[in-house]
Amino acid sequence: MLNQKKDPVLITKVCLLIIVGAMAFSLVSAAFAPRTQAQSVSSLDELPSIHNLDGIIPGSADLPSVSIKSFIRNIAETTGIYAFINDILPGITPSGFPITVFGWQEFFMVAVGFLIVYLGVAKGFEPLLLIPIGFGTIFANIPFANMGSPGIWNEQLHIFEHQGFLNVIYNAGVGNEFFPLIIFIGIGAMTDFGPLIANPKTALLGAAAQFGVFGTLFFISVANFLPGVAFNLPEACSVAIIGGADGPTTIYIAAKLAPHLLATVAVAAYSYMALVPIIQPPIMKLLTTKEERLIKMRQLRPVSQTEKIAFPLVVFVLTLLIIPSAAPLIGCLMFGNFLRECKVVDRLSDTSQNALMNIVSMFLSLGVGSQMTPEKFLNPSSLIIVVMGLIAFAIATATGVIVAKIMNLFLKEKINPLIGSAGVSAVPMAARVSNKVGLEDDPGNFLLMHAMGPNVAGVIGTAIAAGVMIAIYG
Repeated sequence: MLNQKKDPVLITKVCLLIIVGAMAFSLVSAAFAPRTQAQSVSSLDELPSIHNLDGIIPGSADLPSVSIKSFIRNIAETTGIYAFINDILPGITPSGFPITVFGWQEFFMVAVGFLIVYLGVAKGFEPLLLIPIGFGTIFANIPFANMGSPGIWNEQLHIFEHQGFLNVIYNAGVGNEFFPLIIFIGIGAMTDFGPLIANPKTALLGAAAQFGVFGTLFFISVANFLPGVAFNLPEACSVAIIGGADGPTTIYIAAKLAPHLLATVAVAAYSYMALVPIIQPPIMKLLTTKEERLIKMRQLRPVSQTEKIAFPLVVFVLTLLIIPSAAPLIGCLMFGNFLRECKVVDRLSDTSQNALMNIVSMFLSLGVGSQMTPEKFLNPSSLIIVVMGLIAFAIATATGVIVAKIMNLFLKEKINPLIGSAGVSAVPMAARVSNKVGLEDDPGNFLLMHAMGPNVAGVIGTAIAAGVMIAIYG
């Protein structure tokens, strides 16, 4: 190697010598280069640019002249302030009807974006998800920025040109099944199914929570009698799945059944996931007595590594044999879990849990936020989605607790009904809430590991519910 001692003076001299040599070579080459027709002009009359005395720049004769007044007006009309006050743009409603979008509506959506960011930062509501969703909402509603623009279709190349970067993200993984399935691999790699394997009967509590999903279909049907509200069954399924409190599954099914509702249902799902500590405790206390909340459960048995390795394989095989439409979600979940439990691909497991999960979550959230535009959000249907999502979540919580109480009628070894609320898919937040409510009545009653059983069962249950809906209406 040149100059092993790395003498800076010598290195500088060599670099200067190379530069001087290159310049000399370029000048010599230009001097001896053959003259072209353009270089053989013999008369100044043949140089129009020299005799252009009227002040017009060649090639700009057709451009309008610029005055100070018009320059200032053009600058003012390209500001966000002007656009928010005066913009009148065409849009398409989620139902496919043309609509007029006004500048103040764009401003309102920007404010909604900042509110979502505030909830993530100041209140700690799912910050890893809500902060990118909030910024995606802001980006998509900035006038003239076109960050969510679908672009212009090129007939010759059969591609969209000049797409906004948010639209690229949406098409790359949100509007199809790519990002949600990658998220499920990460969730599987982070999930310990040991509590469920040790106490299989808690799987019933995860199944019970799905009453919130299917029960909400009825309420959405009733909502169709309201003016301005009209949901078909695929749209109703996309809203009802919010009751499972599983963001990736909600996005997955909405992208397949009702893409125009994706942004609203996704934001509702993630918001209610973040509000688990607020929504669930009142329902849990209302449906249980103090004696029931004081029930102590026996410590779970140890689960062998062989059982943990076999579990994802068995669940995956049963899924593809019985409910193949749920195989993408369940398969990715079990694949991620198998990476975790087989103990021979730690690098893949670590990547799935951390780097890959974080990157895809950020892009997924930005893509969801890009759909938060006025024509898709500011309508009666969006309000119904938010209300029905809350109803679905409340029903899922209540049915989990009620089914736990019913099971106690037949079990010799009682279970604490509080763990039934953890049947929703908000892992591990719902399990922590069950534990917290139990500790309020008895500081020595630790329910966390017991609640993790129905909690992880809820993830599987919601994915199966989504598979059933896709099989019927997809």
